[in-house]
Formats: sequence, C-alpha cells, structure tokens
Amino acid sequence: ENGDLKYGDLKVRRWDKSLEKPQLDYSEFFMEDVGQVPGVTVFQIENFVPLQVDEAFHGKFYEADCYIILKTFLDDNGALNWQIFYWIGQEATLDKKAGSAIHAVNLRNFLGAECRTIREEMGDESEEFSAVFNNEISYIEGGTASGFYTVEDSNYTIRLYRVYGKKNIKLESVPVKGSSLDPRFVFLLDTGLEIFIWRGVNATLGATTKARLFAEKINKNERRGKAEIVTLMQNQEPPEFWEALGGQPEEIKKHVPDDFSPIRPKLYKVGLGLGYLELPQVNYKLSVEHKDHKIKLDTLPELRLVQSLLDTKCVYILDCWSDVFIWIGRKSPRLVRAAALKLGQELCSMLHRPKHSSVTRNLEGTECQVFKSKFKNWDDVLKVDYSRAAETVQQNDNLQGKVKKDAEQKDQMKADLTALFLPRQPPMPLTEAEQLMEEWNEDLDGMEGFVLEGKKFTRLPEEEFGHFYTQDCYVFLCRYWVPVEYEDDTKEKEGQGGEGGRGKGHEDEEDKQPEEDFQCVVYFWQGRQASNMGWLTFTFSLQKKFESLFPGKLKVVRMTQQQENLKFLSHFKRKFIIHKGKRKQNADSQPSLYHIRTNGSALCTRTIQIGTDSGNLNSEFCFILKVPFESTDNQGIVYTWVGRAADPDEAKLAEDIMNSMFDDTYSKQVINEGEEPENFFWVGIGSQKQYDEDAEYMKYARLFRCSNEKGYFSVSEKCSDFCQDDLADDDIMLLDNGKEVYMWVGSQTSQVEIKLSLKACQVYIQHMRAKDSEHPRKLRLVRKGNEPHCFTRCFHAWGAFKTPPS
Repeated sequence: ENGDLKYGDLKVRRWDKSLEKPQLDYSEFFMEDVGQVPGVTVFQIENFVPLQVDEAFHGKFYEADCYIILKTFLDDNGALNWQIFYWIGQEATLDKKAGSAIHAVNLRNFLGAECRTIREEMGDESEEFSAVFNNEISYIEGGTASGFYTVEDSNYTIRLYRVYGKKNIKLESVPVKGSSLDPRFVFLLDTGLEIFIWRGVNATLGATTKARLFAEKINKNERRGKAEIVTLMQNQEPPEFWEALGGQPEEIKKHVPDDFSPIRPKLYKVGLGLGYLELPQVNYKLSVEHKDHKIKLDTLPELRLVQSLLDTKCVYILDCWSDVFIWIGRKSPRLVRAAALKLGQELCSMLHRPKHSSVTRNLEGTECQVFKSKFKNWDDVLKVDYSRAAETVQQNDNLQGKVKKDAEQKDQMKADLTALFLPRQPPMPLTEAEQLMEEWNEDLDGMEGFVLEGKKFTRLPEEEFGHFYTQDCYVFLCRYWVPVEYEDDTKEKEGQGGEGGRGKGHEDEEDKQPEEDFQCVVYFWQGRQASNMGWLTFTFSLQKKFESLFPGKLKVVRMTQQQENLKFLSHFKRKFIIHKGKRKQNADSQPSLYHIRTNGSALCTRTIQIGTDSGNLNSEFCFILKVPFESTDNQGIVYTWVGRAADPDEAKLAEDIMNSMFDDTYSKQVINEGEEPENFFWVGIGSQKQYDEDAEYMKYARLFRCSNEKGYFSVSEKCSDFCQDDLADDDIMLLDNGKEVYMWVGSQTSQVEIKLSLKACQVYIQHMRAKDSEHPRKLRLVRKGNEPHCFTRCFHAWGAFKTPPS
C-alpha cells in the first residue's frame, strides 16, 4: 500500500519541478539590484566578464563585441518578468561569443527567470529585439580586445569634408590633402578618435559653429563619445593635423569656383527583375510624398530630398558623386540586400568616380551623420546637457538662468526614505481607546448638528446624529470646556474688579469664571459623492454667523468621508454609520448591506453601506443586512451576521448598532456564520458566493505615499486608518498587505517619481525580508482603475473613484 502511494506521488510530479536553481554565487558578475526595476540593462563582454554599459550608449553596438541585453518589465499580474537577449557582432571573437551565451544563462539563473535566452546576430536582429531600443540600433566599427589575445585598435578611414550651406549645412567629400583647403570655407577632418574643425580666415563663425555641432553628433552617435573634437583657426594648426593630410602645403589658395554648385544627389531604388537588377531613379523633386506645397518646384531642388521617400521594405542607393550610400530598410528582402551590397562594391569601378570616393552601407535607424545631412531636416536637434556644462564652470557665483538653477538643484538632490524603516504603528488597546473617548466626551458641553438641504443648512434632529449620507454635507457645532491655569491671587483681584457692585461672594466668582473658559469647534463633514458647493455655502452662511456669535473662540475643521478627526469620531461612541445616497431619499425597497470595521483603534470604527453582494462578506468581520418587506405592519427583517473569526466585542457592538439603526417595525435577528436562513438571508443578499475567510492583511496593512512635492523625493506613511481617497492621483502609493507590496500609480504621476518609487519598493522589500523573513513580499504594479481584489480589500468600503465636479 505504501509502495502504491509512493508510485502515485512520482506519477503526478513533473521532472522539471524537481529541478532547483543552482546554488552559485553570481555576485562577481551581477549587482544585487539587477533586474529588480523595470527597464533595459545592457552588458558588454570584456575579458570573459559582463560589464554594465552606460544608459547613454544603449542601442550602439561595436561590430567586434558581444552583448547581453536584459529587459525587465511587469506582467499583467504586476509581477516582475524578464527577457534576455545576447547579441553577436559579426567581427566578434570566439571568447566573446561563448562568454555572452554563458553569462546570459548565468543571468537567467541569478534572477530565477523562466524565460529562454534569445540569440541575436548583427544585421539580422528580430523585430522583438529592435523594439527594445525603439528600432534605433547603430553599429560602430571596432571593439574591445579579445580575452584570448590582443587585437589592434579600430582602423578609421580618414575623411575630409568641405562644409557649405547657410541654413542647413551640407558636407562634400574632398581629397584628403592640404591643397583641398580653401580660406573661404570650414572643413571637417575626421580621423576617427580626433575630429578637427578647420576654419579658414575668410570663413564665417556661423558655419564653424554648425560644423562643431555636426562633429558632436558624429562623436555621440558613431564614436560613443570617445572622440576628441578640436577647433582650429587657419595658421594655428598642430603638426598632427598636417600629418593626417599628408603634409602642409606651401600656400592655401582659393580654388573653389565662386559659382560652385554641388552635384545633385541621385536616389535609386534597388529591385529584382527577371534575372537582372532594376535601378529606377526616384524623381524626388516631383514626389507626391512631399507635404509642403509652398516650396516652388524650381527652387533648390536638392533640398527636396526628404526622409519620407525611404520605404522600410526597400533598398536604395544614394549617389552623391564623391560618396555613394546604400540604405537598407529593416523589412527589405534578404536577396535585395545582398544584391545591393554587391552592386555597391562594384559601383565605383563601373562609374567614373574620384579616387577619394567611398561606398557606405547604412541600415535603417543607424544612418551615419553624413548620410543624414543629404536630407532635409533629418536629425536637426542636438540635446544639450546644461547641468553638465554648469559643472565645468568653476565660478559658480557667476552662473545665470537655467544653468544656475540646474546646478543648484543638483546640489540639493536628496531622498528621505526614513518612513520605510520605521515599525508599523501598533493598534490601540480597547481600554485605552475607551478612556480617551470618555475624556473627550467629558469635555464636550454640547453639540448641534446641521445638514445641507437644497441651498441652505437646516438643523439635524438629534436622533439622526451618527447617520451620514455619501451625497450630503453636515456641520456640527461642538462646545468644549477648556481648563485655564491661573494664580489664586490673580483670580481674586480679577473677580473683585469684574463683579463691581453685583456681589461679593466667592461662589459667584466660581460660577461666573467657567463660562469664559470654553472653545467652539465647527466640524464640516463632506460625503464622497457630495458637491463642493456645500463647503462654499457653509463659508458664506453658517461660518459667518458662528464667527459673530463666538468671536475669537471659533475653530473650523473641514473633513471628508473616512478621513474624520478622532475627537469628532469619539462623540458618536463607535456608532458612526455612513449610508449610500442622499438623506430623505426613499431607498427602502432594496436590500442593503453594511460592513462594520475598526482600523487600528476602536475610535476609528465605522459602519459603512457597501454593495449588496455575498462576495463582500469576510469571516473576521460583522455585517448588517436589511431585507425590506412590502407589508405595512412589518417593514422587513434585519440580520446581524457574525463571522466565525469575528471579535466578540465587535459582535456585541454590531448588535447594538442594529438596534439603534432600526426600530421595532423591523424583525431583528443575530446569526452566526453558517447558520444563515436560506429563504431570506441568501435571497436578500443576492445569492451565495465565495468570500474571504480571513483578514490577515489587517495585521500588516501599511500605506506609504511617495512624492517629490517638497523639492526632493520623500516617502511618508499614512496612519493605520487610511481609506481609498488617500490614493493621491498625482503621487505613487505603496501598499503592504503582508504578502505583496503594491505600487499604485496615479494617472498624473511623473516618470521621475515612478523610477524613484520602484527603487523605494525594492529597498522596503529587502528591509522587510530581514525584519520579517517568514512573510517575504512580492512586488506588484497597480494602475489606477485596475486594482485587484487583494488590493481593494485593504480599504474599508472600496468603491468607484471620485470624479471631478462638473
């Protein structure tokens, strides 16, 4: 028999379930926080080890290197998930290829990911991989040294360009020699890791500035920021400049004709015919793809070459006389690509071209700057890091404008995460809460209530104290005795001077003195669905009246539903009931369900009407269900439902609340969970559904607010009596329920707050792992309006979010 059991166990157990994550130490290769925050992380294989690449160089790959790309994201359930790619450069050595594959698997084991590692090869990347970098992948010649042996540094072809054009500068390739220079022009000499901007004595400053910006783009996009840019004036050239040009000429002469006009580029589309190549020329001058009809067709036709002419499904050849470019669309057929590359290699020998001409291949999205310059308005904007420029200025006192502001903000950047490390606020004992309630009610001399009806406040009957409606506004005027400490002698003198001839007895003084020692507090309460007009009506009517009656002794406290003042709550002695809808609206024909819940302290006990659905029940709470009848002599039956794990004191309170809410025209009954009468209870509540049988989350629930409104990022904790309206739409909220940490994202939060809040989540989860190892938390992302049940049940009476007033 035991053998059968063991065989059965083996039969249902999958082989892969018994596999465990290898107990290896990956800390030598990967930082602890890798893959814990959504985003893209790139590693470059160097000397057999993965080294993390700076974010500025994501999407730029050396042809002789291999990379590992980790994409971290949150799935539909809000859990962390990963995609792992390893990219192979076409010139990469064997050690780099093997290292990228091995460390991709190591990274997967380190994260405990279930995804597969995906191989990507240079020039044949999948659409999924390209999407990681928004289809902006570029290749750079060269790479790091091999781990097996040392390779020579990348060889760059030296190129010399003459810069011309006023609004949009153009570059014309010229022979790499000193005699190509002309004192009326600016020239750009590209030697690879040094880019020289040479300015002739008669050249304009504007052309020099634009050439410098062009060199910055080359350095940023093609050299990964490793090139040095040098600006030179004629007759101030260093020896290495003339060395690159093959020697210094005896004299720099004007040789470019005054009527110089560059040869108009010709654009060809590569196609495959019946056994031969087709090269139809694109007449971009008359192309219907141009949106701007204001430009005359006969003026500057060369400026009509625009990026929109290039179709991603095709291959093109751009013939600029001294430069030939082959542009390859990402979705172009492989056969056409191969034919175009072969044709490009033979093109210069087939056609009459100068010796310095070259053929350059450009893959869509990775075009070189010289190619882009042939088109109108392609990549004109260069992002400038003002804050970095500010750091290079030594005299900070002289900084002005945005540079000064950014520099000051960098110095002030800080984050306050103290709240994440503080222990959870312990619940207040019942005896302490009752004592506090008694003291506050002893100080209360009287309370008057008012409710907004139409456009004015009317007096609220005393029997309705403690009953609130979500669409109404209430005002309570409370008068408190305030103890005043004074000297006995002073009291006598003041008493004698104040009494005059009215009396001389000491008893009269004591009787009169307390009348002056009081304070009036006006509590304004607004329901979740009530209009803000209630507050405006109060400020212009009742508040003015109260201020005239009690000058200097009036305090106004504005509150919204479930965010009440504790002292205010204490006056209702735990019988604080919130109904749906509006007062005096007859809704007795439908069953109604009320949930009694205490948040952190007996003072914060509320009975709130919720959706009449048995799925809202919970075994640790008490509920009140009203089932109305159509009979005239019996209005209906009311049940107090006591969960099997409910607190006995709360069960007694629930019965008292039921008796105070409903008079004797209702039949009242207390029932325990599992003893519900089928005919009325389950019929009244709708139908019997599955519901939660525990509320363990009440022992752990914490709500944090992440914000940078103070000028820096800070995390603060809401008190244990939090509610749905504490979820601020312009902030990030962190909710811990003991099993998961939810990061709730409002609809108006900034990207900076999201990134910093993710880091704060990670810090909190690691802290709780050390403090409460028995309850490890998982990270979940929640967007406003898509909250799961495990999130919403932490809030008393969860409902629809407030909508802005019309």
